[in-house]
Amino acid sequence: MKFGVIVFPGSNCDHDAFHAASQNFGQQAEYIWHDSGGLGDVDAVILPGGFAYGDYLRCGAIAKFSKVMGAVRRFARDGGLVLGVCNGFQILVEAGLLPGALIRNRGLKFICREVGLRVETRSPFTGAARIGQVLRMPIAHGEGCYIGDERTLDELEAEDRVAFRYVDNPNGSMRDIAGILSKERNVMGMMPHPERACDPLMGSSDGLLVFQSMLEAAVRV
Repeated sequence: MKFGVIVFPGSNCDHDAFHAASQNFGQQAEYIWHDSGGLGDVDAVILPGGFAYGDYLRCGAIAKFSKVMGAVRRFARDGGLVLGVCNGFQILVEAGLLPGALIRNRGLKFICREVGLRVETRSPFTGAARIGQVLRMPIAHGEGCYIGDERTLDELEAEDRVAFRYVDNPNGSMRDIAGILSKERNVMGMMPHPERACDPLMGSSDGLLVFQSMLEAAVRV
């Protein structure tokens, strides 16, 4: 399997994602610059964490206009797997690939610590885990509070598109939501960092389940 890691000016988890996919998980990976008009022959795309374009407007609001996002939209439309982590989640929301919004944490402080995530559904990103299983992954964000109107939240739950919920909500996200899926279930955004939980030396290797799930989904296709 080949992962494409999008690199925006200000990305700071692109190397983490590349290392997790290629070294920890043992698959191919390549960087894709934000000004690229295509994605090449990748099987899955990762939008990594960081501060794309310095987050000078809303997080992800500038990155959504990057040339590469046209290619990401086409890839997603054709059924390709797209994973947005932290800032990547924010970009997917701003680009309209996922619903809702991400705003300042409830306590108005940047939070960096490990959290518990409960797996809520089977999907191409969670299929290697059990529903109800609690995974340990770190968060590192100042604007990770997920919000949406009641109709959006009800729709996410009715369509079983909430991928993860926080066990102990750290940021005030509505309905404890930590990760969501697109209607077609091939795009997922999540605030916790699976790429930083791929080696026991980092305190947890639970993040590998996300990569394993994507691999299994790609093989089935």
